[in-house]
Amino acid sequence: MRSLVPPLALLSGALAARTFLNEADTGFDEYFADLPAGELPPLDQLVGLPDFEAAARNYLPVANYTFFRAGAGGESSYRNNLEAYGRYRFRPRTMVNILETESTLPPCGRGVSGNPEGEKGLVEGAAAGDILYVPALKSSIGMEAIAALKAEGQVLFQQAYLNDNDTETQDIFDRAKATGAKAIAYTIDSAADGNRHRAARYGVGSSDAAYTYTTWDHYNHLKTLTDLPIILKGIQRVEDAQEAVRRGVDAIWLSNHGGRQVDGSPSPLEVALEIHQEAPEVFSQIEVFADGGVRYGADIIKLLALGVRAVGLGRPFMYANVYGAEGVARAVELLKRELAIDAANLGIQDLRNVSFSFVKWEPNGWYS
Repeated sequence: MRSLVPPLALLSGALAARTFLNEADTGFDEYFADLPAGELPPLDQLVGLPDFEAAARNYLPVANYTFFRAGAGGESSYRNNLEAYGRYRFRPRTMVNILETESTLPPCGRGVSGNPEGEKGLVEGAAAGDILYVPALKSSIGMEAIAALKAEGQVLFQQAYLNDNDTETQDIFDRAKATGAKAIAYTIDSAADGNRHRAARYGVGSSDAAYTYTTWDHYNHLKTLTDLPIILKGIQRVEDAQEAVRRGVDAIWLSNHGGRQVDGSPSPLEVALEIHQEAPEVFSQIEVFADGGVRYGADIIKLLALGVRAVGLGRPFMYANVYGAEGVARAVELLKRELAIDAANLGIQDLRNVSFSFVKWEPNGWYS
């Protein structure tokens, strides 16, 4: 009898292998094989959000690209954010008459690393694409300068970080209100700096070595400092979502900081699924946002099917910003087109009310 060890070993190796680390190979490198390093391909020849990362990687100095791309530790959480969506299959519904969703551009600092005009392209591109923009506190051009670039009627939220200095926090909140921000996205998943090996290698990691924290009682105190809604950004377990409901939090944002803080942290899709399985009432008791690993319209639909109200994208728009506002607007256009096509093919009649039943919520074992 022949040994089964070699084929089994080969099968094990095949299942463990990953075909890509960043964007999927859809022919970008072959199509733009003659594109010199340091140059951008024509914007109208980019066909999806992953193309913007490939374009940015070819165009930017390696340190600048690394600032956006880096994840914590061995970057397993970064990869998991991307791969989690592929573990669950759709259940398309046919023979139905066939649409709208809310997207957000979540906070990411140092826009100048991708474009010398900093966040100018992000705020203007978000306006052109009619999506919400949430400027980071550590943006390159500052809160007031971003506000000055707003289009008439454009809605912005303002991101803020954990801070144990009430004077500084009060100043941030006051400035946010004065510049017209409609809410504060208060990041709670960065009590310490992230161990970003890739970023440290190029000297583009955070220089903030301080430890800080917040508590539920401190959140109650923060509410006395402003009358703006405070969204807690960085919820990563069902118990915290339930406590947010009990505490009357304005909204929660499922996020693991793009996999940049703790390697091994769960993807927002996994957190949303955990909440849906253990406390589904949360989605009707509080507004839930999410970001992390979203690259395709289909990824957004899976989050919406779990009850998420608005879906954020960070890195793709930072990469698109190498083209400025035109690039960001193009990225929004491509994503909206994907959403419409995917929804139609799935038989979804209203993206504001996607049924849980459109996804088979049993993992298929891919990369798990």
